[in-house]
Amino acid sequence: MTSGFDPRSAARPAPDAPLVAIADYVLDARIESAEAYDTARLMLLDSLACALMALAFPECARHLGPLVEGGEIPGGARVPGTRFELDPAQAAFNIGTLIRWLDYNDTWLAAEWGHPSDNLGAILAVADWRARREGRPVAMREVLAWAIKAHEIQGVYALRNAFNRVGLDHVILVRLASTAVATAMLGGGRDEIVAAVSHAWVDNGALRTYRHAPNTGPRKSWAAGDACRRAVVHALNAVRKREVGCPSALSAPGWGFYDVAFGGRAFEFERPFGSYVMENILFKISYPAEFHAQTAVECALRLHPLVRDRLGEIARIEIETQEAGARIIDKTGPLANYADRDHCLQYMVAVPLIFGRLTAEDYGDEVAADPRIDALRALTRVRENPDFTRDYLDPGKRAIGNAVEVFFADGGTTGRIEVAYPVGHRRRRAEGVPLLLAKCEAALRARLPAAQADRILALAADPARFDATPLDDFMALYRP
Repeated sequence: MTSGFDPRSAARPAPDAPLVAIADYVLDARIESAEAYDTARLMLLDSLACALMALAFPECARHLGPLVEGGEIPGGARVPGTRFELDPAQAAFNIGTLIRWLDYNDTWLAAEWGHPSDNLGAILAVADWRARREGRPVAMREVLAWAIKAHEIQGVYALRNAFNRVGLDHVILVRLASTAVATAMLGGGRDEIVAAVSHAWVDNGALRTYRHAPNTGPRKSWAAGDACRRAVVHALNAVRKREVGCPSALSAPGWGFYDVAFGGRAFEFERPFGSYVMENILFKISYPAEFHAQTAVECALRLHPLVRDRLGEIARIEIETQEAGARIIDKTGPLANYADRDHCLQYMVAVPLIFGRLTAEDYGDEVAADPRIDALRALTRVRENPDFTRDYLDPGKRAIGNAVEVFFADGGTTGRIEVAYPVGHRRRRAEGVPLLLAKCEAALRARLPAAQADRILALAADPARFDATPLDDFMALYRP
């Protein structure tokens, strides 16, 4: 017997302003920026290249597919690079996990850090599932617009709100952005988006402990996929089940997110939603390395010719970095696994000093067993450079500076090498785009038949045709 109580009819507070602001933006904003669309195309191609590369790693591949045997759905959402067709929530997990696995997709750095292309897990899964289920063509231009909005939500929240400071992982913002966008993609209106987003906040956040010693492990590589999956569940519940929201999920005294998880502080915002984040997104082009270390790796590669024949003569290595880099990836002591190593600044400098390279394979056990790596790590000192921190936080710069200098036992030095902006930065976009496309082409040709790779590359070279391509045709190109 039911009570007959309808929470929709009860007196409830007006929705918290941040919930409404997201719903208004997702539903009403028109993305007009040509630069945002141009960058979004590159972002999508790059993210799927990362997904294809991740398929070569068995630890990633074992996470793919349905949760249980028999869970595949003919006509469901497709997982690029595989033959899986799944329900949209599990497909979102699969796609998000593939994109994020190698720590090689785009990055956003501010008070909070993150990888806004993680949201493609939810966007591609929902778009493909709905298009196939309803027979409604979806042009890639529409998919790019959703991606721009998801980037903007995640990135604008990250500018001033440091979830890491309260121990929460940045994927809380993937769940937020993906929930909002996926709800709209499923046909939800303002009330449904507000309700779904409120539940995303009620979930609270995953602890960052899986990114830090002694608990570093592979969860950091599937955490974004998990956030995408949860986002699709919230969107489906809001639209198809008419799930009631929690309008003061953020502000409720004692029980809301602000009081429970954020020290009683309300969110702060530097700017309104637009297309700023996509226009300024950082691409990982040269190295699969945590982004605060990208310029340090570039410095180390420049120093490689000066030290490769003198490794035994090194007395110490000095690295200057930003405050965030010092806090996240300054890691001493034993490194337990791949996930430990690709978030260790000293490791990511030692490898290119020794070998003149840094690849995903270099985080594996075989390379890590080389005793020279730990020997150099033991000689390395990391310190914050306040100028790097200031430029990192400057909205007009968003630099990610590092400097490296190697000192020898005879008193000599390589000289100090400093790099402020990585090749994937907006300030180096012209230099970076050809390299980014080369990264994509290599991934495509390694995993797909030549004819399919050729068609994808032809689309990449023709923005108008790319935008007009139906999503169904585009996803089919990534089917092996």
